[in-house]
Amino acid sequence: MSVTVATQSPDQALAELEGAREGTLALLAGLSTEDLERVHSPIMSPLVWDLGHIAAYEDLWLGHRLGGLELMRGDLAEIYDAFETPRAVRGEIELLRTAEAFAYLQAVRERIIEMLSREGIGDGTVFELVLRHELQHAETMRQTLAIAGLLPQGEPALTAIGGAERWIEVPAGSFSMGSGPQGFAYDNERPRHEVEVGAFEISQRPVSNGSYMEFIRNGGYEREEWWSPEGWTWRQGEDIAPDPGIAGGDPDAAVCHISWYEADAFARANGARLPTEAEWEKAATRSPDASPGLSGVGLVWEWTSTRFHGYPGFVAHPYREYSEVFFGRDYLVLRGGSWATDTRIAGPRFRNWDLPQRRQIFSGVRLARDAR
Repeated sequence: MSVTVATQSPDQALAELEGAREGTLALLAGLSTEDLERVHSPIMSPLVWDLGHIAAYEDLWLGHRLGGLELMRGDLAEIYDAFETPRAVRGEIELLRTAEAFAYLQAVRERIIEMLSREGIGDGTVFELVLRHELQHAETMRQTLAIAGLLPQGEPALTAIGGAERWIEVPAGSFSMGSGPQGFAYDNERPRHEVEVGAFEISQRPVSNGSYMEFIRNGGYEREEWWSPEGWTWRQGEDIAPDPGIAGGDPDAAVCHISWYEADAFARANGARLPTEAEWEKAATRSPDASPGLSGVGLVWEWTSTRFHGYPGFVAHPYREYSEVFFGRDYLVLRGGSWATDTRIAGPRFRNWDLPQRRQIFSGVRLARDAR
């Protein structure tokens, strides 16, 4: 596949890699060794593991796969492989300590700079994969920091959206879903294919804190009839209460840290539903001349009702563990990006996915309903 970055010079590519690294280091600046090494949540990695993982991934894909170099630290490959070492055990095994992790990060980067300056970035695919990988981990680390109450000043960047919560009509018809053959895209975004979608309505903006507070005040967490059976079991078994940031947030800002189960219950309580993935993409990619577009996209990840799956003709690339191992009934698709998602990643065709009970992600909800 060809990618848009292939025309870049090595100097331009390296500048972008260094820009991402500066963001990573700035995010963690000022944190104590204890904050970097301890487990802040059983569903998240110690921040120091993320650092080692970023370095190992860059060494594997840019150094070894693209540049043909031996792994700098082959003894660390399994520890910092996301599938060989799942999150549940990352706080229990011996990892690089903070100083060692930063040194590993720097040592890998120094030889990658030398290799790319000499060899270039090839067709750009592997370069873009590695660059985006670090940018995505910046958001993952922000999730950990949010749980720990350690986000940098000014974050999360969720302010009032403005405008009324109105419905947009989308007529029935087909559209081209997914990414085309040119440019960089993840394997789960391809191939582009025609999808027929019935007429529907979608809310112009994401649900606000104020609207979600009404759901809470109306007994949203006590009324079983608004929840799916699985959601109600989760709600009771985990003794789930609303995320505390909702009551304390700007009433006109997008509600955040909502699980799929909560998003689904909110939609049911309001006589609506979650959009399918195809409905969301069709609404987000329509010509601006068609009607008013969606507002607030990119503030919070938006849950859809679609289980994560491969498109017709899906081919795993460059490794099946990126997407294919998550296909099935367990994971649901989110769209749109969040305030913490880098603009290089966020886009109307990018697919995120998570388990229905997860709300550490910066996730909210946008409603849909059948056309009236």
